[in-house]
Amino acid sequence: MMIPVTPLALTLALAQAPTGGSSLSPIILEFAIIIGIIYFLMIRPQQRQRKQHETALRALKRGDEVVTAGGIVGEVVHIRETAKDGGANRLDDRVTIKSAESRIVVERGRIAKILGGTTAPGAGASTTP
Repeated sequence: MMIPVTPLALTLALAQAPTGGSSLSPIILEFAIIIGIIYFLMIRPQQRQRKQHETALRALKRGDEVVTAGGIVGEVVHIRETAKDGGANRLDDRVTIKSAESRIVVERGRIAKILGGTTAPGAGASTTP
């Protein structure tokens, strides 16, 4: 079965034919713009947030109230720092936290959030009679 070729169909087919010198530069430019937008809207803020979290974990001290990745809320009682191969990777250190009447040992890197430090008794506001 043959399809009849009309002059209009022939004109449309010739109008849509490639001109021979098609360029990929507009497509490459569009992809570069999309990648740039993704970098500045998603990747860069995530890297900044991760660095802030690591800095906060390195500054962790006794008495800070923390939340672990598992959702356990507790107060830091002891930090055991380990030196591996002379490196300063302090996210593998073990942190002992006290939650209610229990003491739990977790890795420093598994602490999801630092709620804040607690003040020692008598260090807060004083009451005068």
